[in-house]
Amino acid sequence: MPQTFDSLIQSLDIAVFARKNDTKFELVSLKPDWFDHFCDADVETGQTVTLGLLFPFVDCFLHEASNVWQSGTRKPHRSGIWVEQCSDGQEIALEASALCDQKTSLLIIQNMSEQHANRQVEVQVFRENTLLKEHAQAEYIGQKKKLRAHEEEIAVRLLSAAKHRDQETAAHVMRIGLYAEAMAKALGWNDTLAADIRVAAPMHDIGKIGIPDHILLKPGKLTADEFELMKQHAVIGEDMLKGSSIGVLNMGAEIALCHHERWDGEGYPRGLKGDEIPVSARITTIVDVYDALSHKRVYKEAFDKNSTLNIMSEMVGTHFDPELYAVFMNNLSVMEYIKDTNKEIEE
Repeated sequence: MPQTFDSLIQSLDIAVFARKNDTKFELVSLKPDWFDHFCDADVETGQTVTLGLLFPFVDCFLHEASNVWQSGTRKPHRSGIWVEQCSDGQEIALEASALCDQKTSLLIIQNMSEQHANRQVEVQVFRENTLLKEHAQAEYIGQKKKLRAHEEEIAVRLLSAAKHRDQETAAHVMRIGLYAEAMAKALGWNDTLAADIRVAAPMHDIGKIGIPDHILLKPGKLTADEFELMKQHAVIGEDMLKGSSIGVLNMGAEIALCHHERWDGEGYPRGLKGDEIPVSARITTIVDVYDALSHKRVYKEAFDKNSTLNIMSEMVGTHFDPELYAVFMNNLSVMEYIKDTNKEIEE
């Protein structure tokens, strides 16, 4: 071969073989140094070797290579890198390529050790970076869970303070949150928002902490003036919760303010109508009525399922958002499960 071509062969660190028959190949290039690890040192250019014996992997590749040689293509067909272990324990990464040069079937074996080592380094760096990202993500998730727990603790403590003045039971406020979360998930809310409403919805009546005892705890029917004062619990609840950097408390504020608004605009305190009412409050209104009707209170017995649903159906389009009520009904089995698995202590 011309000297310039030999220099190119050496720079590429390859051995070029011409196919003589199915198993025999003639070395037609200068012999690279690494080839001595696999054959007798006296093998030189022009000699014929059985590559399948020297490189068992090549023996398998020859089945693919034969198709290339039959096609006469000059486009190389590569085997992919494999690693050979020498007798001295050294590992050499090699790659074979089959192609045709005019009528000659060629097999080229190239030393890919440097490229293989670089690739291994890249893979290792990628793996380490991935592990670092996974660790950072785990840390982030852990911190997020801690923050979430702190936020929920704040909400629970606020509810605990309100419970000392209101007559609502712990089971009731828990059910309200679970009902609302189930509705949110049915609407396709993400996990964070669904968890927010689970904590925020039970705070809908938190403003009652600011209502005087003679009104809040009055056993009989409220007078018109007393009822006007009672209605202020919505505004008081919003004032207690709004303006926080904690998302769940801000949602609690809008629920507290708007859970007595009505779809037809006849509610209080602002007379909001339809979509003007935050969806979180519209959800809470439906599930609060459902739970109130379904359970015994000091002033009434619990209504059965049919009576509860008949009363609620009459409120659709006036008190309730019709579309949200349809979602509620489509998930009634979930609501009933929540009701049945979170009973009052006295039940």
